[in-house]
Amino acid sequence: MFPLVDTKDASAVAAFVRTKFSGMYPHASLVWLEAIFHDVVTLFSGQHPEYAAIDIGYHDLEHTLQATVCLTLILEGRHSARVEPHLNARQFELALSAGLLHDAGYLKLRSDTSGTCAKYTYCHVLRSCAFAATYLPTLGANDYEVEAVLGAINCTGPTKEVSRLHFREPVERIVGCALATADYLGQMAADDYPGELEILFREFKESDDFIHLPASRRAFKTAAELVERTPEFWVKFVQPKLESDFQALYRFLARPYPHGPNPYLEAVEKNIVKIKRRVAAARRGRPKK
Repeated sequence: MFPLVDTKDASAVAAFVRTKFSGMYPHASLVWLEAIFHDVVTLFSGQHPEYAAIDIGYHDLEHTLQATVCLTLILEGRHSARVEPHLNARQFELALSAGLLHDAGYLKLRSDTSGTCAKYTYCHVLRSCAFAATYLPTLGANDYEVEAVLGAINCTGPTKEVSRLHFREPVERIVGCALATADYLGQMAADDYPGELEILFREFKESDDFIHLPASRRAFKTAAELVERTPEFWVKFVQPKLESDFQALYRFLARPYPHGPNPYLEAVEKNIVKIKRRVAAARRGRPKK
């Protein structure tokens, strides 16, 4: 079955992660994971005293949960393969913290009443890091731990070259690559990905409008252009990043590892086929199926 858990259900995802964590680290406490899951759901749902609820349809809580599930499975696969350097329980907690907070930068303060959260697309990684830096110490994270989480979040920036980023320990770079991998595959493997691309375009457009980006510098002029270029984006941009920049950590999603099927790659490829068919149908002037 794919996906293994309903990513629209935050409680189900939290239970899924707890089960995987306890399987890998049977003597570790669940207190940290339970606290951060609770706080992130509170944050995105508008129950935080300072932040309004997320009000966009693509980079919503489900997107965060999709990335979190994928990240958990990558780390579980790597743990089972006994690859060095090994992640201890604390490093896993910090990795999941980065996953849960990597898009917190979309959220608006309650006092910010103009536009939607989409306007912060252009700087959401920076804002996510700023939020994490102020939030994590309240859970008890020290300065090195906060730095590790920020490093992982930074890896999710589409223009970031992970090889140029500084990390204190090799395992921190691995976590960053795992999160960046999960960020791409979590969304692109989702069953509704082909139908969500027009929503994604609207988020890009609002951000471009917000910062007065001239038309000549915009990545996409229309939603149709974004959809048409998605197969090329997968082949020429995402796949090379997964393979090289992100250390091919996607391979740890294979079940069984290393020669079993990779449900995420299979799901992405199916979505790319759907998108190509829709583009071809649109060019022929027929309704999308």
